[in-house]
Amino acid sequence: MAIREKKRELTEVNLTSMTDIIFMLLIFFMLTSTLIKVVPFELPESFSRAKAPIKITVEIRSADQGYEVNDTPTTEEELKNVIALAIEAKKASKEDITVTIIAEKGVQFQKVTDVIKIANSLGTKAILATQPHT
Repeated sequence: MAIREKKRELTEVNLTSMTDIIFMLLIFFMLTSTLIKVVPFELPESFSRAKAPIKITVEIRSADQGYEVNDTPTTEEELKNVIALAIEAKKASKEDITVTIIAEKGVQFQKVTDVIKIANSLGTKAILATQPHT
């Protein structure tokens, strides 16, 4: 007496259309992300009471009044060199060097991101000083 096995139907999910949709969404977001422009806005207030050690300060003044690195006025063109010199002066202490960005209200956010990019290119961390929320 022969025992017959039940024939099982294979259940497969066709993922071809799913991958097409994923690639289309990826292309859509890549194209639209380059068209978005950041609008200047006021820098946020913070509820945090944590205090970070201040090693190097970069003050950004509103209304194109320039920059100050450790209370020394500088221009936008000299900013990277002045920050690099300040980092070299602090490297002797063998501690983590952080660049603290102090920006007045009304400063364009692009200026803040430029200072962050300069700090990252010099191999240091950049933090943004915020005003405590009242």
